[in-house]
Amino acid sequence: MTARTLALFISDLHLQASHPRTAEAFFRFLAERAAHAERLYLLGDIFEYWAGDDDLDDPFNRSVATALRRVSDGGTAVYWLGGNRDFLVGTGFADAAGLTLLPEPHVATIAGRQVVLVHGDAQCTDDVKYMAFRAQVRDPAWQSQFLAMPLAQRKAIIAGLREGSRAAHGEKSYEIMDVTPAAVAALHADTDTDVIIHGHTHRPALHEAGGQRRYVLPDWELDADPIRGGWIAIDEDGRILRCDLDGRTI
Repeated sequence: MTARTLALFISDLHLQASHPRTAEAFFRFLAERAAHAERLYLLGDIFEYWAGDDDLDDPFNRSVATALRRVSDGGTAVYWLGGNRDFLVGTGFADAAGLTLLPEPHVATIAGRQVVLVHGDAQCTDDVKYMAFRAQVRDPAWQSQFLAMPLAQRKAIIAGLREGSRAAHGEKSYEIMDVTPAAVAALHADTDTDVIIHGHTHRPALHEAGGQRRYVLPDWELDADPIRGGWIAIDEDGRILRCDLDGRTI
């Protein structure tokens, strides 16, 4: 008999109306997988970008909130931890989607096991320029000033930032854009946990060292080759499973 799934973890779907196959795969995952789990954890960059909760009037954004609400109303507890693209998700979206916003890092106890959850960008400490930018946009005063701007102006600013980010990525090494061993060690120590689950880097893997494990979630892309995606599950026996888009264990 297959052990029941207690928790599912996904990140880095970068949902947008121009990527309909990825969105459809997400909606299918919610209906076929998340609806049958006790908990669903969304660990950042679910959206390609989020300009503010007043963008819920956008039909695509509303469809995502509605799909999540359906899962939540069905009895699955849904949790959201913002990424570098959608950290501006607030209580308006949370109420519409029926989910709980989490601080970062967040320690979850699942099947008697403690797991620390982060998006992963805060651990990329060798990327000094990004870390300075992250500190700026995570500042509550900056966010208040930004969200006070008209929605169209915010979207224009975000479009410029995304273009600059793409250019900057072409100039950086993979090592600089990955998490650092020191940041990972600090996260383990600060939270007193031996298991980390995160996304952000788009490098799905299981890293093991000294009795500690770090699971990296995949990004999702079904509108271009190569197709990729998947999730992590924890079952009632406490097993942590890495799954592909068809639910097969990797």
